[in-house]
Amino acid sequence: MKVVGIVGLPASGKGEFSRIALSMGIPVIVMGDMIRKAVLDAGLPLTDKNLGETAGRIRAENGMDAIARLCVPEIRNLDAPLVIVDGIRGDSEVQVFRESFPGFVLVRIDSPFVTRLSRIAGRGRTDDNLDEEALKARDEREKAWGLSKALEGADYRIDNDGSLESFIRHVMALLEKVKGSS
Repeated sequence: MKVVGIVGLPASGKGEFSRIALSMGIPVIVMGDMIRKAVLDAGLPLTDKNLGETAGRIRAENGMDAIARLCVPEIRNLDAPLVIVDGIRGDSEVQVFRESFPGFVLVRIDSPFVTRLSRIAGRGRTDDNLDEEALKARDEREKAWGLSKALEGADYRIDNDGSLESFIRHVMALLEKVKGSS
């Protein structure tokens, strides 16, 4: 099994990358779903504040790689030659995946701040009521989890600053390349 991890700042295009992979028949594990489940299990609404605090608490109590360790058995339970892990937030998570899945590939998605801010306004998630200052704060929160180091350690980079069609072509080409190297 080949595992590809996706890393990027909020609204850079990780979810769109995952939708493209799903359209190609590639299963996706979304790390944020682990956080959303913990928030809902606690009886809290899915807000940016609750998601951020819950993710921080899980990491503080169980280590910076805790969410990745929760994902490993989920990935192993999939019967697929290629699996996508969406939403890596730190270098310790990358380390877990590299140790657990030989040949692990990390893909960095970059997108300008202004573009990410406008995407957030349009995607309608309950945790996306962010203005410019709130997005900057969210970026900093995630960088504190090791996101910058994870971004630096990527094997591939996709710039998501053009059209959706261009992004789709780049993602599909990269996934075909990774599948071919399995």
